[in-house]
Amino acid sequence: MSIQVQNKCIETDEEGFLRDPNAWNECVAEAIAEREGIELTDMHWAMINYFRTFYEDHMRHPSMHDWVRTLGRFHGKPWKEAKAYRDFLYQLFPSGPVQMLSKLAGLPKPVQEVEE
Repeated sequence: MSIQVQNKCIETDEEGFLRDPNAWNECVAEAIAEREGIELTDMHWAMINYFRTFYEDHMRHPSMHDWVRTLGRFHGKPWKEAKAYRDFLYQLFPSGPVQMLSKLAGLPKPVQEVEE
């Protein structure tokens, strides 16, 4: 599979993950989001950037636990309950927040269960 971005053909695997993570840029993320039926908001971009930074710092994908613990605290009062924040993430990314954000952020497909 592939996507067309700025007159370039960007190769993806059968699930839509980039074959070359170095091909990622914001336009690529927008093309992936469009193909997935997601309209990117400021919240989506903040999470994409969080994923990219976390992966760069730790050389692994954030687990749902990492994500809820760090961003849930960061986003403040409405998210003091981990379950409420997790539910919010699934509203934004119904097919699986970690998987979808990894795809949007141009990261490799998570190989371990990270949605727990």
